[in-house]
Parts: sequence; structure tokens; C-alpha cells
Amino acid sequence: MKNNKYLQLFTTFFKIGATTFGGGYAMLPLIKREVVAGQGWLGDEEFLDVLAVAQSLPGAVAVNTAIFIGHKVGGASGAIIAMLGAVLPSFLVILAIAMFFAHFAENKIVAAAFGGIRLAVAALIAAAVLKLGRTVFKQKQSIILWGIFFILAVVFKLHAMLLIAAGAAAGLLLHSRQGGKTNKGDTP
Repeated sequence: MKNNKYLQLFTTFFKIGATTFGGGYAMLPLIKREVVAGQGWLGDEEFLDVLAVAQSLPGAVAVNTAIFIGHKVGGASGAIIAMLGAVLPSFLVILAIAMFFAHFAENKIVAAAFGGIRLAVAALIAAAVLKLGRTVFKQKQSIILWGIFFILAVVFKLHAMLLIAAGAAAGLLLHSRQGGKTNKGDTP
């Protein structure tokens, strides 16, 4: 399997898609572990760059991330194969659930299980934020900008696209003020 990059892409993202509950953000720690530490397809900083782009585009962040990584590893074919690997498990599970969900939706045991799953998913998302934060918060100005963007998102409920555009503008402004000396991977 090591020699077939397409099979490796498919199985890696299929495994991630099949074992992760809670959607795209809950998948990010697993994607990072597999593609950075496991396969070595990306470095830490490159993974953050892919996430920045994947989050700024329409669609599920995990699927966008799979497409970017698949393209890097295997071109257009790799992008399609990685995307199929990431979405096929969810598609199959949702199809099965849709066929039976109406019969079990009112069951108290099923409702309790979903309540527990929601808590676990919230913990996975928080873990992803903490892991990404360690990489991003390298400079004082990064922490200040994060705080500003956090307040704009939570208090003022600024749309995600406006926050992303403001982040890009802030990064460009700080980069130009530093005379273009920001190293790859450094946050503004």
C-alpha cells in the first residue's frame, strides 16, 4: 500500500471519516495526526496554511482540507480520491440512519446517547482549538489579534467571511510594516 499513493490517500481519509464523529472541526486533530505525523505529507506550518484556505472556502472544512492534501499528494486525481475517502463513510452512515431514524428518534435511550455524543464532540473541537493555538500564538501581536477577532465573532457576531478578510488584511498590514520580514509560518 505504501507504493500506491492513491490507495493510501483513500484509506487514510476513509479511516478519518469513519472514526470521527462531530463533523469537520472534530476531524482536524485526526487529519493533522495522520497527514503530518503519520504520512509526512505536510509540515505543521503547511497544515495551518491549508486550514486557513479550507476554512475560507465554501463547504465542509474537513472535505476542503482532504481535497487540498489530496491535490498536493496526487494532483487532481488525488484530490478526488481523498475527498471520496473523507465523505464516503459519512454518506453510508447517514443513509443507514435515515432509513431507521424515524423509528428511533423519540426513544429516550437514543436521545441520551446523542446528548453524550454532543459533549464528546464539543471536547474534540476544544482540543483542536488548543492544539492549533499552540502553533499560532507565537507572538504578542498574534494573541492581541486573536482577541480582537474573537470579540468580533462572539460579541458582534461578525460574519466568518468578514473575519477572514479582516485577518488577511491585518496580516498583510503587519507584514508590510515589518518590511516583509515575516518568515513562513510566523503569524502576524
